[in-house]
Amino acid sequence: MSAAEAGGVFHRARGRTLDAFSAEKEREWKGPFYFIQGTDPQFGLMKAWSIGDCDNSGDEWGQEVRLTEQAVQAVNKLNPKPRFFVLCGDLIHAMPGMPWRKEQTADLQRVLRDVDSEIPLVLVSGNHDVGNVPTPETVAEFQQTWGDDYFSFWVGGVLFLVLNSQFLYNCSGCPALKQAQDAWLDQQLRLAEQHRCRHAVVFQHIPLFLQSIDEDDNYFNLTRAIRRELADKFARAGVKAVFSGHYHRNAGGTYQNLEMVVSSAIGCQLGEDPHGLRVVVVTAEKIIHRYYGIDELSEKGIGDDLMDLMKKK
Repeated sequence: MSAAEAGGVFHRARGRTLDAFSAEKEREWKGPFYFIQGTDPQFGLMKAWSIGDCDNSGDEWGQEVRLTEQAVQAVNKLNPKPRFFVLCGDLIHAMPGMPWRKEQTADLQRVLRDVDSEIPLVLVSGNHDVGNVPTPETVAEFQQTWGDDYFSFWVGGVLFLVLNSQFLYNCSGCPALKQAQDAWLDQQLRLAEQHRCRHAVVFQHIPLFLQSIDEDDNYFNLTRAIRRELADKFARAGVKAVFSGHYHRNAGGTYQNLEMVVSSAIGCQLGEDPHGLRVVVVTAEKIIHRYYGIDELSEKGIGDDLMDLMKKK
């Protein structure tokens, strides 16, 4: 099943933008708003992790289906509605070419079809979506299934940039694609640097860092050289925050005026966090966020303090 066949909720990014939002109408700041960040539903990982065989694709994903259904229901109940719902990668666990990939994709699309049609979905590619070493073929598959792997869009005067972070981790299988994203990103950051937006925000699957810009390289962050170069670019352009997943735990830190926000998963947890979602409130001056367990968000909604921020003009 293609994303187009999955229903109107899938405003797939095309031409490096998202047609759910009109750039002409959305470039102007009109007051505070909020969006929801989720990440790593990763259908199939919970079974694979439980048996210690994460290199295979996971032949059961009923738990992830239920959790993602609960996340969708929690988002749909929110009032007022979020401007959008972004999923920051690892949509499914089966890598390109692995068994169960088509089935996991079809089940996730079925669940996401129930997202309120007035809440656009923003879909970010993760390493399990395009492969640890992406190729032109795996990127093309992602684009056909979910939409562009990198793009930008405007909401309420804020410029949002979506990156394919796997190009930053290992581009040996597609150097030309990485170069194209680099050139596109430089052009987008020039817009931000020229202060043509209230804020600029980045979504990518792999975090720049988990706690500190100087931390050691590991599987869950970008290498020191890459992260420093990118963080400096972001800081110079005035990017306020980078939102990521991949770690399956909550983490984060700051570098200069840039906040690195690492959110835990809708699906498999590798730490002590609940399966959850992050509420992100954007005001004229700053970006405030809080991670909620799915049950807590569904039962209690957004905290009064965050709601109050959205009432201020």
